[in-house]
Amino acid sequence: METTSAPCACPSTNTNTNTHATGNAGRPSFVYAIGRIEARFPNLAAEKEFAQASARADTVGKTDRQTLSAVLSQRENRYLARQLCWVLTIQGLDAYVLVPRDPGDLELLVEALRPMPDSNDVDVVIGVRGPIAPATLCNGLALPMVMFDQIYSFDRHALIAAIPKPEKTDAAKFAPVAGELFGRIMQVTDNAGATDAHRALNYLAMRDPAIYGKMAEAFARDCSLSGVDVRPAPTSSTRAIVDVVFAYTNRNTDVTEKWSVRVDVTEEFPFLVRKLSPFYECEIGSAG
Repeated sequence: METTSAPCACPSTNTNTNTHATGNAGRPSFVYAIGRIEARFPNLAAEKEFAQASARADTVGKTDRQTLSAVLSQRENRYLARQLCWVLTIQGLDAYVLVPRDPGDLELLVEALRPMPDSNDVDVVIGVRGPIAPATLCNGLALPMVMFDQIYSFDRHALIAAIPKPEKTDAAKFAPVAGELFGRIMQVTDNAGATDAHRALNYLAMRDPAIYGKMAEAFARDCSLSGVDVRPAPTSSTRAIVDVVFAYTNRNTDVTEKWSVRVDVTEEFPFLVRKLSPFYECEIGSAG
């Protein structure tokens, strides 16, 4: 199929954000989640031990968060980091208890504790979902554990600034466009990064600049993002592959065009199968 910017010949009436989960029978429950990492004391003894370590550190003039970051960053206090309960919150709600698969990755959790946290802070956690945490791990907090293999920590402004902007697109205009798309993906209902659909969306938000460029082009043509749909790809029965479809509707003519990205989510780390290209509803059930 040739890549063009022509409107979709088979427009769909579904313009709502839709995230179908694909089957994952027989596979581990992988997680690709976007949220914010917090450290909490699991019991009174750990809290008192931290207070004693803080008394030995230079904490004059520091906030509680700066003190926590400063104390845990000291190598001699790394034992305290192992005692803490590490929680990933998503949209302000507790989602997972984080456990490093490799003990050496405890460093990633400590680095995620910014001395001066901001509402734009973003933490990406990639791992495998496990059972509910035992009551002793997080002071009775009953959340699924995620044995993580990778954590990326940055702020939203840095992410948007790092996205290559399309040619002839003003940087000042591109930033709010990219910010809006990122926000739309984050606000998808119940996006805990555990279903194939949500993992694909979160992967694209982090790793595919083309979806941001296409949205900027659509806005320049007076179109709005009218829908995001995730559906199983029709081309594979042995791997978990999904099509992420973005619908853009012209604000004047009400004509909708669709573009899709194909993502393989079979294993822990998703990857692109097909880059952003026009999507036609009549492709469904075809050889693709």
